[in-house]
Order: sequence, then C-alpha cells, then structure tokens
Amino acid sequence: MIRSFLAVAVLLIAWTGLAGAAPAASKEPLKIKSNELSADNDKHTATFEGKVVARQGDMTLYADKLVISYGGGGRDLSRVEAFGNVRIQQGTRQAFGSHAIYDNKGAKIILDGSPRVQQGEDVITGKEITYYVDEQRSVVTGGPAERVEAVIHPRGKDGRAKP
Repeated sequence: MIRSFLAVAVLLIAWTGLAGAAPAASKEPLKIKSNELSADNDKHTATFEGKVVARQGDMTLYADKLVISYGGGGRDLSRVEAFGNVRIQQGTRQAFGSHAIYDNKGAKIILDGSPRVQQGEDVITGKEITYYVDEQRSVVTGGPAERVEAVIHPRGKDGRAKP
C-alpha cells in the first residue's frame, strides 16, 4: 500500500513541476499546444482550449481546457486548472480525472471527477485525490457512492509484478 501511495505522490510532485513550482523541473521549458489561446492580462490568465497538450521535461498533461493564472510579472504561476479528459503522464505513471487543480499558494494538487492514479497495474481511485506539496502527503477520499480503492500487485525481488 505504501508503494502505491508513493506512486501517487511521485506523479503529483511531477505535476507540480509542470505547474512551475519544482525547481528541478522548472529548468525545462513549458511547451503548450492547443487549438486556441485566450489571454487576459487584466485578470492575469491564459486559457488554452481544444486538445491541450502541455509538456515539461518528461511530464505531459492532456486536457480539453487549461487555465493558467499567473502573477503580475507573467512568470509566477499561482494556479493551473485543467478541465475535461484530464490525463497526466510521466513514464509508466498516469493520473486521470475530469478536473484537476494545482494551487501554488495552497501548495496542493486536487484531482477529481472519477480520479484514478495508476502505475503499471497498481491503481488508486476515490472521489477526490489531494496531494499536499509542502507536506509530501496525499489523501484519497471517498463519498457516499464511491469508496477509496487501491489495487496493489505483489512484487518480486526484481521489482516486477509476480505472475
């Protein structure tokens, strides 16, 4: 169980890097492709819509819409919000949901809308998955209709799943 929660943490830490908060990941350029970009300098937001693909290093975020809120200088990201068919991928780790938020001030990432984090065959699901960046801890919550579920496969000495 600990290994799967670590997978959640590693994936969400990497997404923090995509949002520009992790110093090591932020050295890489952030590249975003979409069908449309709308920028509002007064509101300090940039909205990417239509088949959004955001890449930084080996981390990729896919969504229907991505809204980035930034500080006055334009480089300090305060919040990143992804809507619709959200998928975050890094190597064999993936996170899915219909909505995701990275809140720099609150130092947390929230994934909801049938969230699922997966590494290989190991999977964690719930109503909401929250990762607290500064505390390096995650909380997976359930609801009345859906409970938290973790599927963890045993590993051999070589780290691979046992048949």
